[in-house]
Amino acid sequence: MYKKTSRILAIAAASLALTMGAAHAQTPPPGGPGGPGGPGMHAMHHGDFMMGFKKLHDKLNLNADQEKQWQAALDTMKQNHEQMRKIHEQLKQQFEAQKNQPILDLNALHAAHQQAEQQSAQLREQNAQAWLSFYNGLNDQQKTTVSTALKEHFAKMEQRREKLLQHWQHHGAASAPAAAQ
Repeated sequence: MYKKTSRILAIAAASLALTMGAAHAQTPPPGGPGGPGGPGMHAMHHGDFMMGFKKLHDKLNLNADQEKQWQAALDTMKQNHEQMRKIHEQLKQQFEAQKNQPILDLNALHAAHQQAEQQSAQLREQNAQAWLSFYNGLNDQQKTTVSTALKEHFAKMEQRREKLLQHWQHHGAASAPAAAQ
């Protein structure tokens, strides 16, 4: 009995998370499109990421074969990103079709989510293989350049994560007295 209840709660929680994610995607952030965590923020980080890619590309001084591998990996990444976006949109549409029903079909939602996860995992693996193929064609100096860039990127991600964590800890601590009243 306990296992069945836990599983139902887990599915319900996953469905709720899917619902909140879809709702969040449709809701503009506070302060407009450039608000915290909103579409403007994604575009900013995406722009930083792509600019970093361009800088890295320029530093590598690729030969013709390496350039072909770079372009193939970049094309694979772009195509797979678009495919993942379509998968997400299909999930959203499936939920939209069900949300007006008096009783949600959590089994169908869960199955759709599992299928989307599998498809996305395959696409991420294709991306990884394309970039590994490119990386394996580099010489040691070029690999060092890539390694340095990745280490810098990981350090920036960690700094952002720490700032976000501090923000939420501060936000939670500030709202705790108000919630107690």
